[in-house]
Amino acid sequence: MSLSLRLYAPSPGVVKGLEFLGRGPRSIMQEILKTIGDLVLGSVPTVIAFLILLAAYQILVRKPLEKTLADRHGRTGGAMDEAKAAIASAEAKTAEYESKLRAARSQIFESRTARAKAATAARDKAIADAREAAQHRITVARESVERSGAEAKAQLEAGAASLSQSVLAAILPHRSGMGAV
Repeated sequence: MSLSLRLYAPSPGVVKGLEFLGRGPRSIMQEILKTIGDLVLGSVPTVIAFLILLAAYQILVRKPLEKTLADRHGRTGGAMDEAKAAIASAEAKTAEYESKLRAARSQIFESRTARAKAATAARDKAIADAREAAQHRITVARESVERSGAEAKAQLEAGAASLSQSVLAAILPHRSGMGAV
């Protein structure tokens, strides 16, 4: 074994470990505890340095970084809240404008309907007035024609009587002269 140890040049701890092989279990245990104690004692400065480094990290890096991140989150969160409020306001205004637009369209429709009804009523009234005037003219013309017809009939009757007497007078004297002859 010594040949292999020389070839590989083991560390001093390994050489100590190999020395344990010739001793009893109690001495090996004491050596192990002593080695562990030396390791722990040797690691104390490393642990202290680590704790100092950890404290320095907490003070110099972590707290300022957390503060910066909190500020950043506050700013961006505030901006996000403002953006959400602006979006909500815009949606409310859009809804209000749409409501006003619907009301205006409804009012325009009602106005057009009212104008159409008024125009229809005016047209119907004009047609009714024209019918009434035409009916009145027809009635007046009918009465005039009836009066003219009655007058013409009366004149014809009066003229017929005188004409019949003239015709009779013209015919009868001729007959009476024939009879006397």
